[in-house]
Amino acid sequence: MLLALNIGNTHITFGGYGPEGKLAFFSRLYADTSLSADELTYKLVNMLALYGAHPHEITDVILASVVPALTPRLREALGKMCEARVMEVGPGLKSGVRLRLDDPAQLGGELLCAAVGALRLAAPPLLVLHMDTAATLLAVDAAGSLLGGAILPGPQLSLAALVQNTAQLPQAAAENTPKSVLGTNTAACLQSGIVYGTAAALDGMVRRLRAALAAPDAPVIATGSLPASIRDACEVPIRYEETLVLDGLHAIWRKNRKKA
Repeated sequence: MLLALNIGNTHITFGGYGPEGKLAFFSRLYADTSLSADELTYKLVNMLALYGAHPHEITDVILASVVPALTPRLREALGKMCEARVMEVGPGLKSGVRLRLDDPAQLGGELLCAAVGALRLAAPPLLVLHMDTAATLLAVDAAGSLLGGAILPGPQLSLAALVQNTAQLPQAAAENTPKSVLGTNTAACLQSGIVYGTAAALDGMVRRLRAALAAPDAPVIATGSLPASIRDACEVPIRYEETLVLDGLHAIWRKNRKKA
């Protein structure tokens, strides 16, 4: 079994792939930077058991991370948990995606994996949306090259900053769909703003990125913590794939496994 893991700013997502390349299970943990290697080992072993998997079944591991503080601890945890070979996304691995960026090394591993996963689902040109603490949009041209993108605050980050820096605004959840764009109380106004405001921002950015690609119908493939309420509020159709990053990790592993 291949264990694919992605350490994001909010969650550690992981999944197990069988010999046929089929995803057997998928789960996530909070990316708590205070966790020790032993604590990560304990959590991973118990999460595997929850899905009927055993560490001894793991023959290979592929890892992507945007949280340097957690990467060595997770590597240590994997070493305690199993004897599998660990491949880490970074320089030297083939992804099949040409990076036409000023400094390709600055591209987070999870974003590269999301682009790889998206190209397995749709022909380019296309846009990839990864929602986590930040909302990142990537543009892939007709040749399958990643040209660049845009980063803006994610809805939960925006909401937390707004509530923290104002005296009387209540908490709200981006997951809840507002009854109307016209809020009739403070909580409803906040709900409308965070859901429809985020959707309007995404619609606008998609239009601009499509124009930059000269591809007005480029599909948008999204992953991460993008609530259905915001997806439904967008005018632009968005295809949501929860395991897009892990599927990209699996594809990269298949392309590079002889090097492991």
